[in-house]
Amino acid sequence: MRLSEIDDSNRPDHTRLINGDRCLFMFEYTSGRDYSFSATNDLINNLKKKPTASQIQLRYKAGAINRCATELREALNPQWLDIATIVPVPGSKANDHPDFDNRMESVAQLIRPGLDVRNLVIQSESTAAAHEVAAVNGDRVTVDELVQLYRINENLVAPPPRAIGVLDDVLTAGTHFRAMKIILSHRFPNVDITGIFIARRVFPPAPVGFEALQIEL
Repeated sequence: MRLSEIDDSNRPDHTRLINGDRCLFMFEYTSGRDYSFSATNDLINNLKKKPTASQIQLRYKAGAINRCATELREALNPQWLDIATIVPVPGSKANDHPDFDNRMESVAQLIRPGLDVRNLVIQSESTAAAHEVAAVNGDRVTVDELVQLYRINENLVAPPPRAIGVLDDVLTAGTHFRAMKIILSHRFPNVDITGIFIARRVFPPAPVGFEALQIEL
């Protein structure tokens, strides 16, 4: 397994990213399709199961966490991991919420023993999960809103990171990564920050003849 990098060919798919944002991903998750569409959709579906799900569902979640950690262990440069601090993106729910989910921290902790994993960024209030919010209703959290909700955990800032990997499950618009980078760059202005994602979101191709039908209409 090798990591791919977001570049000019696919950056427009992730509208919140800007030039200079370095983001790496392993797989592609197809939006609007369920778990049966692909192995990646199945993996992400299991990874996102809520902590309040049934024990059977949570076993699938645990399996997905382990697989993601294994894939990242094989894909990431071990020399970079020697100096990197992995910072999981906080879940949409604050720590005191029943659906608080530390899945990305769990993935990071399993990548390899002794890895520097720190919850340097904490979310102070709960928000709606991005994957549960319809794109058309306007309720998706913005970069500015997340910046207001995020804060640095000053108890974990020492020793100062030498390189930061912001770890998340799916790169969609790039909203959470942008907010994380803003907060972390302000606190650690001279540290390189890289986004690491299990998958990036892609859209399914339009049905055959769909474009022609639109032109005719």
